[in-house]
Amino acid sequence: MSLTHQIADIVIGGLLAGVATFVLGAVVQPYLAISMGAFFAAMYYFSRNPWGSPNGAEYNDAIDDVYDRFLP
Repeated sequence: MSLTHQIADIVIGGLLAGVATFVLGAVVQPYLAISMGAFFAAMYYFSRNPWGSPNGAEYNDAIDDVYDRFLP
């Protein structure tokens, strides 16, 4: 995995954390929303299969193909 792919994973994880925190912040306590946002970002970054599907390798290959198409 190249450095640009890793940076893209970090950026997407950060966006996921921010959106999840913002959405959950309206429903639950702020500390729980922040924790859940960080959990979702970590789950994406470390597994890149956040939904736990048995087809995780296929999803990761598809994400890598998108990265190859748009990143140097």
